[in-house]
Amino acid sequence: MKHISRYYKRLHVRNLKIAVLAVFVSIFFLPVYVGFQHTGDNMFTVLLNGTEVGVVGSPAEAEQYALEARKQIARDSKELVLVESEIETIGNEVLFGQTDSKEEVVAHMAMVLADDVRQTMNRCYVVKINDIMINLSSKEEVLTVLQAALDKYNTDKQGSYVAELFLDPARELPVLTANAISNEEVQEQELAQEAVSVNAGFDAEMEAIFESVEPDVEKDFEDYDLGLISMNFGDTIEVVEAYLSDEELTEVGDAIEIVTKDQEKNEVYEVVSGDTLSGISLKTDIPLDRLIEMNDTLDDENSMIRAGDELVIMVPKPELTVERQEELYYEEDYEADIIYVDNDDWYTTETKTLQEPSAGHRKVVAVVSFENDKKVSEEIIKEEITYEAVPKIVERGTKIPPSYIKPISGGRLSSTFGKRSAPKKGASTYHKGVDWATPTGTAVVASSGGVVAKAGWGSGYGYVVYINHPDGRQTRYGHLSKVLVSAGQTVSQGQKIALSGNTGISTGPHLHFEILINGSQVNPLKYLN
Repeated sequence: MKHISRYYKRLHVRNLKIAVLAVFVSIFFLPVYVGFQHTGDNMFTVLLNGTEVGVVGSPAEAEQYALEARKQIARDSKELVLVESEIETIGNEVLFGQTDSKEEVVAHMAMVLADDVRQTMNRCYVVKINDIMINLSSKEEVLTVLQAALDKYNTDKQGSYVAELFLDPARELPVLTANAISNEEVQEQELAQEAVSVNAGFDAEMEAIFESVEPDVEKDFEDYDLGLISMNFGDTIEVVEAYLSDEELTEVGDAIEIVTKDQEKNEVYEVVSGDTLSGISLKTDIPLDRLIEMNDTLDDENSMIRAGDELVIMVPKPELTVERQEELYYEEDYEADIIYVDNDDWYTTETKTLQEPSAGHRKVVAVVSFENDKKVSEEIIKEEITYEAVPKIVERGTKIPPSYIKPISGGRLSSTFGKRSAPKKGASTYHKGVDWATPTGTAVVASSGGVVAKAGWGSGYGYVVYINHPDGRQTRYGHLSKVLVSAGQTVSQGQKIALSGNTGISTGPHLHFEILINGSQVNPLKYLN
């Protein structure tokens, strides 16, 4: 029995040695196991887009396998594809563990990626015009849309224009741009490509020389080729290649409508001499109430406007502007330019018509420039007068008329011009000036330069000053406490002439101020700057 016990003991030791040896062999020689190291996580479960796809020995292996899977997906498609790819690794530190082979992991990843291929990306063209961008599937579609913009104004079949794309020489990157070219130019380009022989080049050069020395002969009206003579795009067009999904592409019909349909656009209208709000409304075809609504500076139809003011107007314009020139023949009645005769002794507000005008009649050939449907300029290249227009002759003054300023600083407007209840017995019920309530002793200045006509006591006015001005007007300052000038004295605008007071028929300290034109009082507030 003792012998048997020893035998079993030796057998147990031998089995234990074999087991330990097997462990060491599996650790160091079998690739599907990782060795235990006290350095942290050494085996990683991989999740791709939330789906478990295998177990690897490091995050770097997971990234490498994912790249292989993406390549495999790309090889299976002829177009650019967009694939969602989010890798997550969960690490563990283990003594023994089995990892999956590269082939298994890559295959699982490819299956997940194939399910998450978002969409096929199409090679297309992005067209940028001002602030809009349109995605079209081909160059042919780009040209179709641009041609639709031209065809809206292609009124002359003989001189019709076509759109063409070319590399923009001003850009470092390969960006296409566009212009319009006439059918004649297209034919000339084709002929130029065919005319490669020396004789053809020589003939063309000689023809150009003869044309350059051909004497100019004045054309008759029938000699002009009327119609469209030039056309081009008025906005910068940029076209670049891109890869986009089907749903991001624009249908050609929709793109044509975007580019050619009139949209309401803000523009600035500069007021010119002689303009009125009602006239601007008619000129711009904008209702007067809408014009007032669009401009914060306008309160109503009586709002004052001056030459040089800028008003916001809304005009219908397509997204892509087309500029063109047309040679046109027409007959019209016309007005001759006004002839002005300057009079240095008159103010600029004074005019006199010396001769009334009458219209003339003429035949005209003109080059007219358009932006879309809007006429922007005209150059007459041939004119034949049927009968002359008689010009209007106007004599006008050249001197700048005097200006008028408020005669005191501050003060409260206490009585306006016109009908009123008499403030006290003896006062007028029709106020011939304006009153500013102000403490006695406030400085009163000349509203405009001139000569003092009266300075002293003036009955109901109390102490008063009258000043005659070069434009024939007169100003009056009443209820003064002290007069500082005398009759016949010349004063300048803003010069101190008196102190305010409460003399004469007065209800309290104030300044009474009048302006007279042709001897009659007018509302002073309409003439003060």
